[in-house]
Amino acid sequence: MVDGARQKVAVAWSSGKDSAWLLSELMQDERYEVAALLTTVREGDGSVGIHGTSRDVLYAQVAAIGLPLYEVSLPWPCPNEDYEQRLRDCAYLLLGNDITALAFGDLQLADIREYREKLFADTGLDLLFPLWQRDTGELAQEMIAGGLQAVVCCVQHDRLPAELLGRRFDAELLSALPEDVDHCGESGEFHTIVTSCPAMSVELELERCEMHADDQHSWLDFSEVE
Repeated sequence: MVDGARQKVAVAWSSGKDSAWLLSELMQDERYEVAALLTTVREGDGSVGIHGTSRDVLYAQVAAIGLPLYEVSLPWPCPNEDYEQRLRDCAYLLLGNDITALAFGDLQLADIREYREKLFADTGLDLLFPLWQRDTGELAQEMIAGGLQAVVCCVQHDRLPAELLGRRFDAELLSALPEDVDHCGESGEFHTIVTSCPAMSVELELERCEMHADDQHSWLDFSEVE
């Protein structure tokens, strides 16, 4: 990197609130030029990981942000060795396009951060964790006050009822959460799909589709209203 030049960074895009807030903050940071988004998607339907965000909603988010998207397609379920190899391959692709850093929206879980650091350790790609160790209650309030809008798309059965699916991520939702549930869902209690944030040029309008579940999670699918 040339002295004085901003470092080009890609943002790990989950389609949810944490990555959206991370993106919005990095776009205001003069040290960095946000050059791309990186997303892992399921082979076949192109949906986004645990969030289950559909391909059309993902692409609508990306269009509203206006950045190139690097898609890492994964079998589902995905063997760990496949996951790691495909992520590392993408790291070299980023570096080949002069993108030298990858930013994650991790907040508190040290084991996940350590795993990412080990995975990319010898690639030459710098890892950034700008939201690390932020107070999650304060951060949730900051997101809402800052204009981020999102809907709950996934919940853990043993932590939250399926009735919360489709609820807006707002102060009313936070007040309805049990005391032992993190306000950012940092332990996976819930996940969201972002419809608006400072990094997006337009607000997305979503409609509810099918609800489905496995032995651990319930999801609500959404599609974009065109």
